[in-house]
Amino acid sequence: MTDLQIAKTVTLKPIIDIAKKFGVPADSIEMYGNYKAKIPLRYIDKKKADRSHLILVSAISPTPAGEGKTTMSIGLSEGLNRLNKKTTVVLREPSLGPVFGIKGGATGGGYSQVLPMEDINLHFTGDFSAIEKAHNLLAALIDNNIQSKTNSLHIDPRTISWKRVVDLNDRALRRIIVGLGGTTSGVPRETGFDITAASEIMAILCLAENLMDLKTRLGNIFIGYTFNKTPIYARDLKAEGAMTVLLKDAIKPNLVQTIEGNPAIIHGGPFANIAQGTNSVIATLMGMSHSEYTVTEAGFGFDLGAEKFFDIKCQSAGLKPKAVVLTTTIRALKYHGGANLKSLTEENLEALEKGIPNLEKHLENIGKFGVAPVIAINKFESDTDAEIEFIMAFAKRKGIRVALSNVWKKGGEGALDLAKQVIEIVEENKSDFKPLYDWKSGVKEKIATIATEIYGAEHVDYNYKAKVQLEKIAHLGLNHLPICIAKTQKSLSDNPKLLGRPKDFIITVREIEIAAGAGFLIPITGDIMRMPGLPAHPSSEDIDINEAGEISGLF
Repeated sequence: MTDLQIAKTVTLKPIIDIAKKFGVPADSIEMYGNYKAKIPLRYIDKKKADRSHLILVSAISPTPAGEGKTTMSIGLSEGLNRLNKKTTVVLREPSLGPVFGIKGGATGGGYSQVLPMEDINLHFTGDFSAIEKAHNLLAALIDNNIQSKTNSLHIDPRTISWKRVVDLNDRALRRIIVGLGGTTSGVPRETGFDITAASEIMAILCLAENLMDLKTRLGNIFIGYTFNKTPIYARDLKAEGAMTVLLKDAIKPNLVQTIEGNPAIIHGGPFANIAQGTNSVIATLMGMSHSEYTVTEAGFGFDLGAEKFFDIKCQSAGLKPKAVVLTTTIRALKYHGGANLKSLTEENLEALEKGIPNLEKHLENIGKFGVAPVIAINKFESDTDAEIEFIMAFAKRKGIRVALSNVWKKGGEGALDLAKQVIEIVEENKSDFKPLYDWKSGVKEKIATIATEIYGAEHVDYNYKAKVQLEKIAHLGLNHLPICIAKTQKSLSDNPKLLGRPKDFIITVREIEIAAGAGFLIPITGDIMRMPGLPAHPSSEDIDINEAGEISGLF
């Protein structure tokens, strides 16, 4: 059965029942139909949140075979609930780009899903649309100010860094010319589109602590310079008020349910290879305010989403995770060991041995933050006993906990051993979280720390453009901001072809973007696309609807 077929066998509980189970009065939620709702921010209680145990689910470097990190997160939360630990899973919202492109949805899989999966994967409660509108409003105001003869800020069009966004994979929009058509249609200039998940407003929404913090951060968005080299921010255009109005509902986290009828919060959706890759601070605190355990995930491998989760989100919000679940598949490790994608279902201990250094490096990285790990082997039918035993023996030699999990096929039942091990880590109080670097350190020092300590690079090179931008960052007084490196998810390096655990490589920073509203700097490495393209056969070709309104083809 497909994920959608399995989802359709489940009788959903009314969202008011899920709200009661979560701990919010049914008459206080803002309903979007019968099975999804928004939770008012007043139900965040930081004192209660401080007593909740935050568990991060991460993964080894991703491969085309898929690792199932979201599926593992949901399954772990189900397993913890089965062990009478009140648990909420907190996830990111899916982007329509991957849904209609190549990756598919982001609601888990098999018997480890959040529901209603069709709604969540398609528009949901309109958060992405609101972010898109707020972003493009600022773009329109910028071009309007350039055009204005009476209210101009004298913005130099050549310095404008703010593009437009759309929540679709559309490579034709990467670079465009706007303002054509004569003097009444604007000033011609080159710009482009990013995907909505790459918008700084997405990053801002996910780091804001409340509505007024959101408004302040929106006003701090750096736009460019005047002809006199004066920096211009969104607040100079008086844009933050209207932008905040557009986001007044989007800032509220969304409540849905798991297949086993437990609460799930889904909110925000920044990608981890170009942004911080985690759900909103508000959603995490909301989950922690009403749960003994809160399970969340960070995008792609530990080197991307998890590092940013620890060094940006946890630092910003004062969060202290208690354990890291490192999702691992035998198929992925064989791929990192050189096995062909088509042969990953065949037993190959040699490739497994060659690929396991990737797992080893991610485990070492977890240790740098002082948080105790547990390896979660996401079981597939093709995994052999010998391959499973190989991972088990590796974990035993390293003195690291490991659990075989079959959450796709068995849901919470398939995660009971993993859940027990997470509980033991928490109860043994083994973790003592510490960030990798001090925000007050120099920009190049912070970049070097991440590149050498987490990626394993020899050193960092800077292109001329990046060196110039370092000077601008210093002039703007933004050296204190944390670092959010944009890097390929396919490798620990900035070269997607270097699989496994590459060594003696150089990280090259091409340029550095300023996300002053979000509150971080974005060094860009390698060939990073902020507007993906569609594959030759996009997933949208398989998505359809019949006359009864029943959707097919989603996964």
